[in-house]
Amino acid sequence: MKEFKGKTAVVTGAASGIGLALSELFLARGMNVVMADVETETLQIAARQLDKAGGAILAVTADVSDASAVDALADAAYREFGSVQILCNNAGVFVGGACWENTVADYQWLFDVNVMGIANGARSFIPRMIAQGDECHIVNTASMAGLTTMPFSSVYCLSKAAALHLSECMYKELEAVAPQIGVSALCPELINTGIASAARNRPARYSRSGDIVETDFSKMTTDAAIESTATGLPPQAMAERVLAGIEHRKFYLLAEDFWKDIAEHRLQEIRAQANPTLYFPEGSL
Repeated sequence: MKEFKGKTAVVTGAASGIGLALSELFLARGMNVVMADVETETLQIAARQLDKAGGAILAVTADVSDASAVDALADAAYREFGSVQILCNNAGVFVGGACWENTVADYQWLFDVNVMGIANGARSFIPRMIAQGDECHIVNTASMAGLTTMPFSSVYCLSKAAALHLSECMYKELEAVAPQIGVSALCPELINTGIASAARNRPARYSRSGDIVETDFSKMTTDAAIESTATGLPPQAMAERVLAGIEHRKFYLLAEDFWKDIAEHRLQEIRAQANPTLYFPEGSL
């Protein structure tokens, strides 16, 4: 896709971080933007700030783990703008801890947002995009954690690996039946966003008695994630990576730093059928 002006983009997780940067960049390219997020107040503030720069914005509160909410998001987008050419399934959440100490609710929350958020986006938007018949593009936010594995981030790595696999299957399926729709998998490295503090948005259905258990491992991992993301790349770098991926119809949108080396090391271990090791390239820490 080379032309953006006058077309419509839908971005989930748009109130902050990568989603907000994507919304801003799409607006700068002359697009209509549907900003969706579970944080209503933060979303409205973000939409008002971007609205000052011009462009048509529709802000929709939506929990991507809720299929009916994503259906309603699609209805709103098509009702307002008539068509959608770009869909960014970007919303994501994080929990840390040892896999045996994470609660069932931890697993359910991350899978429902990080994986089913993408699946719900596909179910709600792809049939309409196919019916449009024009050139479209879908960007699913996975993570370099989907290509690597890290101790005490088991649930997150699991969900992001599933997100990446879903995205690859989606790409192959659309290539077969609707090749005018491109797919990209964005795999961010450490980005300066609030994902490490995602518990602020944890819904009540995942926060009942016994659903949240703080352990030494979970506190250690969350604290480390907050500290490391605070010095990570700006979200705008990911927005530029996404735009280039859409323009060049590129599927894998990966980190270019040591994270790719870690992924390559893991691949070598798989080829050799070697036991997995914790590996960081020299100078990466």
